[in-house]
Amino acid sequence: MLLAVSPTAACSSCLNAVTEWLFISNARSACCPDLLDAAGITLLINVSRLQPFPPEPAPGQGQGQRVCIRVPVFDEPSESLGPHLTPCADAIEEERVRGGRTLVYCKHGRSRSVAVVTAYLMRHGELSLRSAFQKVKSVRPSASPNEGFWRQLLQYEAQLMCGTEPVAVGSTSG
Repeated sequence: MLLAVSPTAACSSCLNAVTEWLFISNARSACCPDLLDAAGITLLINVSRLQPFPPEPAPGQGQGQRVCIRVPVFDEPSESLGPHLTPCADAIEEERVRGGRTLVYCKHGRSRSVAVVTAYLMRHGELSLRSAFQKVKSVRPSASPNEGFWRQLLQYEAQLMCGTEPVAVGSTSG
């Protein structure tokens, strides 16, 4: 499913539905209150250090206050996204259980946000990395986590398959 402002809107102004309760987009679309309201978004996960959150709705406008979480990472292979994968996946799942809908976004909606959504599908959808990524790619063709995030997703998958609780994947401490 694709939600756009108008039938002629380009994909730069859209939210891509990965599941009924989970969407992915770029920062521009994430800051469009009309799109957020149309999709019923109640939780936003901003996977960036610099991209803005959407403006708060005016009283009596829109769907009310949304919960916003920032994951402060740059889209660099050396960045450590791993420690954030489980907390983000669990926040998405908790929102789903409450009947809410989550939007995960980063600047372009193709690397950081894709890695977080893929991790959610692996952890709570019990999908392999390959299957989870293909599911995301099928609705967001530009999906392409950088090589560092891809390595961290491979480590995350290995931890999930071993039944160990994923912790600090991608950490440089040792």
